[in-house]
Amino acid sequence: MKLFVDQEPLMLENGNTVNGLTIAYHTYGTLSRDKDNVVWICHALTGDSDAALWWRGLVGPGCLIDTERLFVVCANMIGSCYGSTEFSDAMGMVVTTRDQVRAFIRLRQHLQLPQIRLLIGGSMGGQHVLEWAVHEPAVIERIVPIATNARHLPWVVASNAAQRMAIEADSTFYTPLPGAGAAGLAAARAMAMIMYRTPLQYSLTQQPEDERISTYPSESYQRHQGRKLVERFTARAYYVLTRSMDSHDLGRGRGGAGAVLRSISAQTLSIGIDSDLLFPESEQQFIADMVPRGQYRRLLSSAGHDAFLIHTERLATILHKSGIIS
Repeated sequence: MKLFVDQEPLMLENGNTVNGLTIAYHTYGTLSRDKDNVVWICHALTGDSDAALWWRGLVGPGCLIDTERLFVVCANMIGSCYGSTEFSDAMGMVVTTRDQVRAFIRLRQHLQLPQIRLLIGGSMGGQHVLEWAVHEPAVIERIVPIATNARHLPWVVASNAAQRMAIEADSTFYTPLPGAGAAGLAAARAMAMIMYRTPLQYSLTQQPEDERISTYPSESYQRHQGRKLVERFTARAYYVLTRSMDSHDLGRGRGGAGAVLRSISAQTLSIGIDSDLLFPESEQQFIADMVPRGQYRRLLSSAGHDAFLIHTERLATILHKSGIIS
């Protein structure tokens, strides 16, 4: 992991200023002489900058995103807890997806990358992909937003709000102690998993083998997922970043999402997941329909929203057949 520290203040949408902007990032491969082989990956809500690890099978030597011929960058969004600028005042802090993209642009400029051949990301990362395509149309050649949306709808905002309420209910969240809000974060993650998966997936993987009346596999699974996130993430970052997701609206101050999508000049492959409860297919179809050079592809899976992280082979097949990565 590398760190970029920018001494130029970053003004946020809400009027606050970030001084000493820090961005943690990974690069893989070698930049070509013409600097025309850049692939930039945007990670999801609780992801980090090590894309070759969490997108194993898609990113790496000999993979579709081949680090032997492409120069691949993945940066950790600000507000996260994986090396980039964090915010101590979680409840009072609003850092938007636009702010996060503007921070990425600072890193791009620092790395002296005049063009991004392909910008790809799923979920919250897909929101960043779309925002960035609007911010720098002359820089971004192709984009792949996956399992994402042009505007965060009230249904998903409500889900995120409920998760933050779980964190707020943990009295330790208001303290500066290490691990503050851990119990609330575990509960929030358990709530989120219901949106990330599907009823069919739970029936296939968490069905009890007997006629028990307690200690169900699905309950154990929820608690396990909560503990796993607590071990690698913080309640403060989760609180800040879910609010960032809620802020996502391509059309804010720009005449509406449809108008903004119609202005995107990048070749666009929008990918939806047929079983996604969090961002239904219709949202990715809307993106493809509105973008002038847009096309739509479907990833079939019973796994729900997280299928783009689980079924990397299926995703790679879709990307390969589309010709978006060349």
